[in-house]
Amino acid sequence: MKKIVIFDMDGTLIDSKKDITLSVNYVRERNHNLPPLSEEEVVKAINKKERNLAWIFYRTQTYQERDKVLFEEHYHKQCVEHPYLFEGIKEVLKKLKEKGVLMGVATNAPTPFAKKMLAHLGVDNMFVSIVGADISKPKPDPDMVFQILQACNYQRGDVAWMVGDNQKDIEVAKNANINAIYAAWGFQSDVVWKVRAQNPNDILEIVL
Repeated sequence: MKKIVIFDMDGTLIDSKKDITLSVNYVRERNHNLPPLSEEEVVKAINKKERNLAWIFYRTQTYQERDKVLFEEHYHKQCVEHPYLFEGIKEVLKKLKEKGVLMGVATNAPTPFAKKMLAHLGVDNMFVSIVGADISKPKPDPDMVFQILQACNYQRGDVAWMVGDNQKDIEVAKNANINAIYAAWGFQSDVVWKVRAQNPNDILEIVL
């Protein structure tokens, strides 16, 4: 029986809010002459279940191509300036790997950014598969979870968990018919779920 743990990235493995905010504010200023948003405002907007991020960030009803291009150009350089692993994450990843647990990352960020950031932080080689929304339907659609399970050769009798700080992470686990663990240290604090990890070490107790 294999054990598989799939992690959300932003707000679960890493704190990336400073760089996301700097890139959003760069586009706001350059393309729209709008004042900067705070990190708290950006994180709150991203984690809302129902929201129009194009309107919140850029005051447009839909994302304009020039905003998307400028954000990605800026974030490509910015994304490795300030991110850091949450306290205890690296040790937990090492312990899971030592115990033979297979791991993946399912993120709504583009895959190239995710791989670049996780490589910068020295943990990319911990994961069998890193899947972003550019090569999959975004969460809570289960497609990226299914891709990771396939890469891990998931079979009947194996056990899998999704770990995340967002309601979408709980929903994607339900949609993929795997277990869910709410990461209470992350960006979103109002998720109600029965299996909670107050800190990364709790994941070890649940999985092992």
